[in-house]
Parts: sequence; structure tokens; C-alpha cells
Amino acid sequence: MTGIPELLDRLQALVRERYILESDAPAIAGGVAELAPELAGLEPEAMAETLTRRLQRVNNDRHLRVRHRPQGAATGFGGAEYEALHAAEAQRNAGGIRQVRLLDGGTGVLQIAPYLSPVHLAEPYVRAAFTLLASATSLVIDLREGRGGTPRTVALICGYLLGKEPVHLQDIEERGGPTRQYWTTPAATRIDAPILVLTSRQTFSGCEELAYNLQALQRAKVVGETTGGGAHPVESIALTDVLELHLPSARSVNAVTRTNWEQVGVVPDLTCAAEDALETALRHQESPKV
Repeated sequence: MTGIPELLDRLQALVRERYILESDAPAIAGGVAELAPELAGLEPEAMAETLTRRLQRVNNDRHLRVRHRPQGAATGFGGAEYEALHAAEAQRNAGGIRQVRLLDGGTGVLQIAPYLSPVHLAEPYVRAAFTLLASATSLVIDLREGRGGTPRTVALICGYLLGKEPVHLQDIEERGGPTRQYWTTPAATRIDAPILVLTSRQTFSGCEELAYNLQALQRAKVVGETTGGGAHPVESIALTDVLELHLPSARSVNAVTRTNWEQVGVVPDLTCAAEDALETALRHQESPKV
């Protein structure tokens, strides 16, 4: 494994050169520089935890972290290592579609957890879910245990919810790189019914984007708790054979608000404890007050 001084030098350089919040990068990199004595003698898993705590100390960016990958660290999410990991997760987790239900009275409930898979793996499960929900007279999207997902998968889901014309959802602006736009592709069978989205403090990343998009476009009301506040897409970089840096190197810019939910989260239209959100949402459907 790479020596600790070399590891810290590389980590500092990557943060300074690639971290999306450029004004915070010097302080984050400077904090890492003094860690050598603390890391001496640690096993890789403990080393990853120590580095992550220090990286997040300046601004609590939960996307900025070092992960222990005993099966082998990878640079880039598109390689064979991550493809195999994502394929196994998609099969195990149905692409992130945890549960689909039709309640008495016609309300559909779509629960997304723990992570939405990359779009080519998630698409069959998303299509099946919305086929089952086609008759719903209202829809509840439960993101309370949703921890993330890719922008393309979020755009796929929004294509079932946002009408028959393409909708511009967001741009992703890379530090020193190109800007990528994300639009919906309207699905053949769409849901035009009212939507409520359930959130918790643990709702994070791509699942936050889904809630934020629908709220910003006034397509849904959000019910529950303010979400975790992680809006910066990350890249993976192998630091050693088993330590992998997840580095936010781009920012999401919503097409409506021209900002995002980083550090502030998605703020509910109707605030309640996460455990009460479904009951509150169903009660709100019967007597809307928001």
C-alpha cells in the first residue's frame, strides 16, 4: 500500500484541484496534512474513517469521503468493478424500487430505497412499478429511506410524472469541465394524478433530487422532514489498492431555481416527523391545506 506521506500529498492535491467548493478546498486540504501521526499503524478501514472525519470537518459535505474497498479501489464508476457491484445491487434491491402498493381509495404508494440503480439497470423495475400504478388516482412517493441515485434514473422516473413534453430538470456543472443537461423523456403511460413526496433527515443525494425537482416544478408537495443536503455529484479515485476517494467535483443547478439543496436540504411543504409522514400525507389528501 502507498505510504502515508504519499497518500496525504495525493489527497491534498486532488481536493485543491478538483473539489467543487473551491473556497473551502484549501482549508480541507490543510486539515488533512496534519494527519500523518494519527494514521500511523491504522488498518485501512480505520484509516478511511479517520480521513473521512477530517475531510468533512470544514463544511460537513457528506459526499466527500474515503471508502475502504477490500475488493479493490477503482477510479471511475464506469469500470468493470462498479458495473458488477451495481448489477448485483440492482438484482438484490429491484433497482431501488422497494415497494409498490395500491391503497383502498385508489392512492398508489411507491417506496424508493435504499439507492436507485444506474438507469440501464433500474429501467425494467421502474417500468414495472409505473405499470402497476397506472390506475392510481393519487400518488405518494416514499423517499424516507432513499439514500441516492443517478441523475439519469431520476430523469427516467420524472418522465412518468411530468406530462407529455420534455422537461429540463437540471444542469450538472463540472469544475473545469463541460456542463451536462438532464431532461425528461415522457413515458408512454404517465401519471397525471396529484403527488405527495415523503422525506426524512436521512433522505439524501439523488433521492433528494427527485423530491427537489418535483417540488420546484410545483408537481408535488413534500411531506416530512428536511433532507440531508447532498447535491454535489462525485467522482471515484483510487488512492491506494483498497482506499478510494469519493470527491464532489460538480454541482447540480436546478432548471427552475438555478440553485440546489446542498447543505440546506429539501424543505418540506408540510413538516412532520418522518414516521408520521405517510399518515399525514393521506390525511392531507382527504383535506388539503398546504
